[in-house]
Amino acid sequence: MDPLLLARLQFALTVGFHFLFPPLTIGLAWMLVIIEAIGWKKKDEIYAKIGKFFGKVLGLIFAVGVATGIVMEFQFGTNWSEYSKFVGDVFGAPLAAEGVFAFFLESTFLGLYIFGRERVSKGVHWFSILMVAVGSTISAFWILVANSWQQTPAGYVIQNNRAELVDFWAAVFNPSTLPRFFHTFGASLISGSFLMTGVAAYWLIRNKHVEIAKRAINFSIIFGLIASLLELFPFGHEHAKQVAKTQPEKFAAIQGLYKTQEGAPLAIFAIPGTKPPKLHFPVEIPGLLSWLAFGDINAEIKGINEFPPDEIPPLWLTFVSYHNMVVLGLYFIFVTALAAYFIKKKTLYEKKKFLKVLLWSTPLPLIACQLGWIAAEVGRQPWIVYKLMKTRDAVSITVGAGELLFSIIMFVLIYILLLSIFLSLLFRWIKKGPEPLTGEVAQ
Repeated sequence: MDPLLLARLQFALTVGFHFLFPPLTIGLAWMLVIIEAIGWKKKDEIYAKIGKFFGKVLGLIFAVGVATGIVMEFQFGTNWSEYSKFVGDVFGAPLAAEGVFAFFLESTFLGLYIFGRERVSKGVHWFSILMVAVGSTISAFWILVANSWQQTPAGYVIQNNRAELVDFWAAVFNPSTLPRFFHTFGASLISGSFLMTGVAAYWLIRNKHVEIAKRAINFSIIFGLIASLLELFPFGHEHAKQVAKTQPEKFAAIQGLYKTQEGAPLAIFAIPGTKPPKLHFPVEIPGLLSWLAFGDINAEIKGINEFPPDEIPPLWLTFVSYHNMVVLGLYFIFVTALAAYFIKKKTLYEKKKFLKVLLWSTPLPLIACQLGWIAAEVGRQPWIVYKLMKTRDAVSITVGAGELLFSIIMFVLIYILLLSIFLSLLFRWIKKGPEPLTGEVAQ
């Protein structure tokens, strides 16, 4: 058993599982900021009920997210000690900032939001959910600062065989921080909107909590449509341009560009082959990739053939994960636009089959998040810090394969239990639904 492979597998497992929860936290929190404001200003009981129900769901998601997030940071010291030695001076700063400036803000005000309803003024109660949304967003920002520094390191010098921080703000706002932050933020808004849409669709299918469900689905569909459009442009487009300029190997891999070309085509569909690198059955639009990356239809884009063989990322996985993420992104635009059209025509609530489509689409944004993460992290390989340190040199030399395998098995069992508890509570709450409106019989 290869300790490096097991260490990578364990980190992928823990990060992938944890990454199910922060997007939902961020997305739901910002939706609740708007919902609670409407309920407060208009004295609208329906919005208040929506806020109370999804506020409880937010608390559950946040709790599981915290429990799964702690594990990741410990792994830097246990499984990746050589990495920690090399970049600890740089990498530790944003992680510390996340805890000091974001986590405590988010957790403190979440308690006030959930338990302070009817105990504090409406203004204070709304301010508490605003601080939860701000805190969760700041938390994501600092985590992405740390990860973006791995992608495009800046603000450091190599001294004493270590990367030492010399310019904090250059490290924070390295070339990929803001494009990656906005892209992830947009994905989070979509994730939250599809969760609310799915829950409301379930109630409408079962003809329960109808008035609350109608208001919730109207709001979440419009919110999701706006977020999906922003995710395509400008967030996704700007992030792709940044990757093309700063990580050309990754860009060539995710786009399936295996030979340097002027007027490079955009592959809409293809089956990637690796030996030799080749796209089978490609469906391409000539020149579009060059235009999207550099604003010039005749611009030259480097292909995989330009780079040393030992610096080329895994081709099949990066191409497939990226293109499936894009397909899902286009699907989100299509399905929310169609739902918005049905809302305008006042026919959505009776379209049971389409409501089922919305229900079964609930987890798709989270799948898209996972695919985006895979494309970003696998596409960076073989580097753990781009052009500075390779992943094989970052693993702990004192942690054996047996210990790693045992911890992986334990994590899998614990995560299965944790996910089972989470889904059991979530489905029970959804089935029970929100509190009935005044004068309404409980359903």
